[in-house]
Amino acid sequence: MTARSARRVLVSAAVALVVPFAAACMDAGDDGRRAGDPGALLTPTKPPEVEAQELAAVPKGKLLPLREGEQRMTLTMPETYTPSAPYGSGTDDYRCFLLDPQLDQDVWLTGSNVLPGNPDVVHHVILFKLSPDDVKAAEAKDAASGDPGWTCFGGTGIAGEFGDLDDANWLAAWAPGGDETKTRDDYGVRLEAGSRIVMQVHYNLLKGAAPDQSATQLRWMPGSTDLTALHTFLMPAPVELPCRADHSDGPLCDRDAAAIDVKKRFGAAGNTNTLLHFLCGTEIEPSETTTCTRPINRGMTILGVAGHMHLLGRKITIEVNPGTDREKTILRIPVWDFDDQGSKPVDPVHLDPGDTVRVTCQHQQWLRDKLPAFETQREDRYVMWAEGSTDEMCLGMLSVAYDS
Repeated sequence: MTARSARRVLVSAAVALVVPFAAACMDAGDDGRRAGDPGALLTPTKPPEVEAQELAAVPKGKLLPLREGEQRMTLTMPETYTPSAPYGSGTDDYRCFLLDPQLDQDVWLTGSNVLPGNPDVVHHVILFKLSPDDVKAAEAKDAASGDPGWTCFGGTGIAGEFGDLDDANWLAAWAPGGDETKTRDDYGVRLEAGSRIVMQVHYNLLKGAAPDQSATQLRWMPGSTDLTALHTFLMPAPVELPCRADHSDGPLCDRDAAAIDVKKRFGAAGNTNTLLHFLCGTEIEPSETTTCTRPINRGMTILGVAGHMHLLGRKITIEVNPGTDREKTILRIPVWDFDDQGSKPVDPVHLDPGDTVRVTCQHQQWLRDKLPAFETQREDRYVMWAEGSTDEMCLGMLSVAYDS
């Protein structure tokens, strides 16, 4: 299989991306969201329940002035939902809800805001666009769950949502205290008539389960407005994180056994890690660090950048044209925080066909000794790319405008 064909069959890949709309620019390089020595031990300074109370007390973000021609629509969960640990234990529930903007014509999405119905349980929110062709599948998934919405983590869980790495389906992200966000002037994300919005809500159960009915506000302009389309360009890399030498007695420390376990849990999507090796031209080598370099096939301007890993992620870097005299680091997060992974706007960077982009991630097993999410999974296992919160990913994301 070639890298090109591997890219085509990544239709079932389960990945998670957080690319919020943004308005301002920042210098490329270090992302200051989390300071400190990357090698230092991450130990919480406060009990999780205290942190949950503080999040709930964060004041609402600000609305930004509308631009000429912009309007807002508000989409609310159709009914209340009381979160619970989907597999019987744990303190987190990731739930997807299908929202209908009732579009009878194409529009441009130009910004977003989230109105948490119950701040005591709403931890963060991610918005995805759903094409008209996928609406029936989402409706079936919703109906089959019994309760409002359906369990989801890596994305919407709708088959085929990640088939196009050059134009993915993510729209925006929100966390407590976040202001309304908007695209740069003269840019927008195209939403076709008949499309839907999937709102993924991360519920934190540390303060107990309580009903929620959240909503999102979307800024939009008519499809006839002269805007430049924004797209999401994905840069995934395979993960081959071995058990620690002194924690290698567990049955899933064997890579083959771990691969079988992933396929058992995620079906065809469990083969994603293998396909990513084809895409990236990499060999299977156990390591805490993984990387993937992708060539650019069409000219584009990078306007925003984000990274994504799960709970064992430690640091992530994104570079353009690495190893050349035009090398530039556009994202460097020295200490990863899963709960703070929004996109950051950058000064525009233009790439021509033949240029390259590289994502590099580091994961560390010792984090499972510290984080509450691993309370029932402290034992090391060989970790590969997969959808679950205790599996891992390495993903760079670029918000781009393609050359005409």
